[in-house]
Amino acid sequence: MAVATAEPSDILKIILAILLPPVGVFLEVGLGLPFVINVLLTILGYIPGIIHALYVILTR
Repeated sequence: MAVATAEPSDILKIILAILLPPVGVFLEVGLGLPFVINVLLTILGYIPGIIHALYVILTR
């Protein structure tokens, strides 16, 4: 089982995902369905946007 290590760019994306969730997702996947979903979740509620952004960043 491999141990995951965080790169400096991942740490920056995580910080941005907490402050501005769509920006963190955009840096990870660009303009695509995950970005659109994150924008909608952030509009509906800030916390769901953060959770989705962290999920996208940490699973890719």
